[in-house]
Amino acid sequence: MVRTGIGIRTAQLNNERLSGQIHVYDGEGKGKSQVALGVVLRSIGLGIQNFMESRVLLLRFLKGPGRTYDEDAAIEALQRGFPHLIDQVRTGRAEFFGPEDITKFDRLEAQRGWDVAKGAIASGLYSVVVLDEINPVLDLGLLSVDDVVKSLKHKPEHLEVIATGRAAPKPLIDVANLHSEMKPQHHRNMDLPGIEGVEIYTGDGKGKSTSALGKALQAIGRGISQDQSHRVLVMQWLKGGQGYTEDAAISALRKSYPHLVDHQRCGRDAIVWRGQQQEIDYVEAERGWELAGTAIASGLYKTVILDELNPTVDLELLPAEPIVQALLRKPRDTEVIITGRCKNPPAYFELASTHSEVFNHKHYAEKGVDLKRGVDF
Repeated sequence: MVRTGIGIRTAQLNNERLSGQIHVYDGEGKGKSQVALGVVLRSIGLGIQNFMESRVLLLRFLKGPGRTYDEDAAIEALQRGFPHLIDQVRTGRAEFFGPEDITKFDRLEAQRGWDVAKGAIASGLYSVVVLDEINPVLDLGLLSVDDVVKSLKHKPEHLEVIATGRAAPKPLIDVANLHSEMKPQHHRNMDLPGIEGVEIYTGDGKGKSTSALGKALQAIGRGISQDQSHRVLVMQWLKGGQGYTEDAAISALRKSYPHLVDHQRCGRDAIVWRGQQQEIDYVEAERGWELAGTAIASGLYKTVILDELNPTVDLELLPAEPIVQALLRKPRDTEVIITGRCKNPPAYFELASTHSEVFNHKHYAEKGVDLKRGVDF
């Protein structure tokens, strides 16, 4: 998929990259761990589609047992659906602490986790290694930044490494091929606290749609833990045609969890430029919203993902007011996740309880590196 300005088109690339890249997601905004899980899901889906195994290690620092985290449910869904493909290691204590509270236990736990990660990276057995919350570990001085950077520089060529957490240190950013920062955005009208369960991901950086896939996993996992069926709808605008690896990821989920995931796409297989909209663009956008609006109102879905809705509204293919009304009236326990860049924030942004803007500080595509299915598009 190629993104240029406001608009999206499918890209059938002839020279996909074979080498793995180092991704860093940091910042104070929400979505960093979610985007890592979204990349994992895409990689697994692509592997299944191509009759290959994409093994994944989830190394979670500062997330010891005794506390529940947002991504726990998503990881449970992954492990139940693909038990032979997912390995997970958790280290640290289950509480927040600052530099003045560091103990010998914290240093030992961080080193234990890194020893596992370093062995996994060197082994070449994994397709993806997620170093969740390694950024604050390095920032606290619990691990040697030089040691981590040295290991990453000598990783197997095929391996994707994803590092998350606030405040990534400069040496790690320097060695990374991709760096996206997630910043929380606040309402202009502070009298409106936002509607619980409405999340928006915007910006030019990589990670918006991928984070939404992580939310789909969370919903399914929460249902499993509560012995309930949490249905998910993924509605995608401006993504007509074929060849998106979201399709492979969602197909993998539906194979493991039949009847829990519905997926609809609308739009032409072409970029849509402002001022060059065609009648079919309006028809397709409206068709997508009729499905999405009905799904939100029905209460049948625990999570409704409105992928690339923002540029659709920004291109004036859809009005914002029906979306505002649908969010105001949504069932309390239905989550709505809205993604996509836009230049002119529509009115429904004021209703979000969470709004993260993803800033692009570095992307390997800018240096002529080919994109890779299952990770980039």
